[in-house]
Amino acid sequence: MHTSKKPIGFWSAVSMGVGAMVGAGIFALIGEASAISGSAVYISFILGGMIALFSGYSLGKLGARYPSSGGIIEYLSQSYGTGFFTGTMGIMLYFSAIVSLSLVAKAFGNYAVTFLPPNAASHIWHHFFSIGIIFLFVLINLKGAKDVAVWEKITVGVKFAVLTGLSITGIIFIKPELLSPSYYPPSNNIFFSLAITFFAFEGFRVITNTAEDMPNPAATLPRAMMTAILLVMVLYVAIAFAVFGNLPVSKIIEAKDFALAEAALPIFGRIGFTVVAITALVATASAINANLYAVTNVTYQLAKDGELPAEFGKPIGHSREGLVISGILIVVLSLLFDLSEIAAIGSISILFVHTITHIGHMKIISETGASLALVFIAAMLSAIAMVLALVYVGKSSGDVLYILVAFISTASITEVVLQKTTKREIKPRVV
Repeated sequence: MHTSKKPIGFWSAVSMGVGAMVGAGIFALIGEASAISGSAVYISFILGGMIALFSGYSLGKLGARYPSSGGIIEYLSQSYGTGFFTGTMGIMLYFSAIVSLSLVAKAFGNYAVTFLPPNAASHIWHHFFSIGIIFLFVLINLKGAKDVAVWEKITVGVKFAVLTGLSITGIIFIKPELLSPSYYPPSNNIFFSLAITFFAFEGFRVITNTAEDMPNPAATLPRAMMTAILLVMVLYVAIAFAVFGNLPVSKIIEAKDFALAEAALPIFGRIGFTVVAITALVATASAINANLYAVTNVTYQLAKDGELPAEFGKPIGHSREGLVISGILIVVLSLLFDLSEIAAIGSISILFVHTITHIGHMKIISETGASLALVFIAAMLSAIAMVLALVYVGKSSGDVLYILVAFISTASITEVVLQKTTKREIKPRVV
């Protein structure tokens, strides 16, 4: 009887995964990605989707064997034990989730200001909308998982319908010459754009954090993970064809903060722009909702393990205090960095944590029953994508590399301080 009351079924989990992915990923980052790979962005989305599918297979098998609201945190603990290394990786994962949410909040602000008169769309309004949406969904998440799941089903349905309509119509009116390979940039640029496009998929990990709210996670979680990634991959590629088949790359880069809405103009006129902009608001809002739910579960698990202060795990409403603390950190980051910097930092750090998780999975593969070959491929693809992203970022923005070093150093120092202050003993791995 107890399990039947758990609110996250198969389609709820798929909705949360899709909701977390189809947020800033497609609405904001398609413009950023076009600045690197031009009209070949669809190839980059296919590559990013393939990496996500292999990662999703590995994480799905881990989630089926070790169902936990902590998701990747639990898998790292099972592979490496609970010590300095796992603690540092856990804190990095938390930081990455916060970075991701700050990007989505900024994307929401970018689309929200398109509804203001041009002379009123100042940075102050950007910040107002970005901060306001975080505040709203912190309140919604305080009401618990059931409300989170209901909101996701509604919003995912709305944005999928609009984006599917835009894709189909855009492809019908496509101008093939705009997609000609003669306009493609050098092939290495397509690979480098993974620094941006993989970030459009990284929200799939949210599904791992729903395990404790699932009636049958062993069967449901892996299926939900792969279904969500496949749906989003097909949608992203279709949208890329629709956008780049109707607008020249220069126009998309010019309007990169709201490129998807701009792409609706030649097809549907001003009404189309408005509908897509409204859908962008709904989509980014649902991504914030799903990711806040996940990050609260991660911080709760870290607090239980002594790898974050106990305050993160204390109850407040139907959630944890970590939700409120995270909300404050998201607001701070959204004020400090721009979209491309946030995407690069988040993508590289997530790929690093994924690589470490897949390598750890190979250590305990007899427990999960996963294919060693597929998990090895997941680790290799994540590592290669991370290196490509690092090379690109090193060439284009040295500041981001310094931020990444500070990122890892802060995670390590935080873990050392917490071990000293909580006097937490390193526990052996239990399987």
